Amino acid sequence: MLDHVFTDAIGAMSDAMVGAFLERQAFEERFQVDVLLGDVTWETSYGLPGEGQPPRVRADITLDWPTWAQTAYRSWYIGEPFEDPPEIIVEITLRIQRLAERPDPEKVLAVLPEASPTIGADPLERSGPTIEQVLGSDLSTSEFAFEVSYEGVVPLDAVHPDGHLPVAGEDDAVLHLGSPPLSRSSAG
Repeated sequence: MLDHVFTDAIGAMSDAMVGAFLERQAFEERFQVDVLLGDVTWETSYGLPGEGQPPRVRADITLDWPTWAQTAYRSWYIGEPFEDPPEIIVEITLRIQRLAERPDPEKVLAVLPEASPTIGADPLERSGPTIEQVLGSDLSTSEFAFEVSYEGVVPLDAVHPDGHLPVAGEDDAVLHLGSPPLSRSSAG
């Protein structure tokens, strides 16, 4: 059973990306179901408009709806008790690629927030960065990429009926489910 709440989360994420004027990467969207375990995953990528292929700046987004959360949601929906509230696991990875020189991780991380605004109960937390070097076939040329992820969970008990989540510390402000943490300043 594909619960509508997960497809609503996908729709809210897509709306947030379009609202941020980001361009969906057409062949980068995947919807997967683990037929043995039952986990449902949606993955997509967005880039800055006009960047070309592949875009120099890209956001890779993953929403995961684990089996236990689906079960908890169904129990809540039909009025049965459940132990843990259902949640969706969110990962947003910022990738800056096609760089001519090795990026300085301290300079890049200095302009990125350590965490997103609070979404539901907690913010998405920033992971350690990854620097990638791709050598050309002649081994004398190379390109670099920098990648950092924001990961966390969004408990579904915090979702408003209209599909939005409150941003902590801001009166009347709402953040679409899964809005990228990089679209707002950390001082927000």
